[in-house]
Amino acid sequence: MHHPQVLRSQMRWECHGGQEESKQEQIYVGRSLMGPPTPFTLMPMPGVPITHTQQPYVTGTSVLGLIYEGGVLIAADTAGSYGSTTRFKSVERMKAVSNNTLLGASGEISDFQAITQLLDRLIVADAMWDDGNDLGPLDIHNYLTRVMYNRRNKFDPLWNTLILGGVKNGVKHLGSVSMIGVHYVDNHIATGFGIHLAQPIFREEWKENMTLEEGTRLLEKALLVLFYRDRSAINKIQVANVTEDGVHISQPYALKSEWNLEAFKNPTASAAGSW
Repeated sequence: MHHPQVLRSQMRWECHGGQEESKQEQIYVGRSLMGPPTPFTLMPMPGVPITHTQQPYVTGTSVLGLIYEGGVLIAADTAGSYGSTTRFKSVERMKAVSNNTLLGASGEISDFQAITQLLDRLIVADAMWDDGNDLGPLDIHNYLTRVMYNRRNKFDPLWNTLILGGVKNGVKHLGSVSMIGVHYVDNHIATGFGIHLAQPIFREEWKENMTLEEGTRLLEKALLVLFYRDRSAINKIQVANVTEDGVHISQPYALKSEWNLEAFKNPTASAAGSW
């Protein structure tokens, strides 16, 4: 068995014109400069607990969803923020979970990827039964509530707020799950800043039996407001359409913004004591 080479020091004394000069050679191979020599490995070490994100680093902002006459629409931008910096601009935060279900997430991107891996294994395990029944959006929603609540109880939560939408047997389903397992269903849902900025628009303008075009325009309007008001949002978005026939996620496209609006010319006009 090969053992990493430990620190080796050599001291040489040389004489130059009656003066002694000290030279020290230090070789560091296969170990850190501090602590005992240990092999480097990416595999889990015995006795060391495996944990996931304790604090979010690369995060996505709001996800929006609504029910329309033909199914469910879910939309999000493609920004991934490193702290307060919009570091990545092509991060897809929506994924088709099954033939009739779609998942969108705000929060930590790596934790969202971990959740999608759990769902992939769930779908494969269900398909192996080969009983003619597929998991629907309600089934997957219930599964995610248990996963998020279980991780919360371990004090090792997955730092995401999820939106899950789908259609099965003609029944439309749109629900949300928070990082601590709080869950609900509604006709329109938003996460992040969308709770404060998009939900008022939905309450005012959403109606039953909206067409696909009307629903898409409403989501684009709300996402444009978020682009104006949420520093973590960008105007590059994706819209997913979930129907009984399947899941379609659009290619990313840009919303046209307008910065010559009257409110932007003097934004602090009504702020008392501002500069």
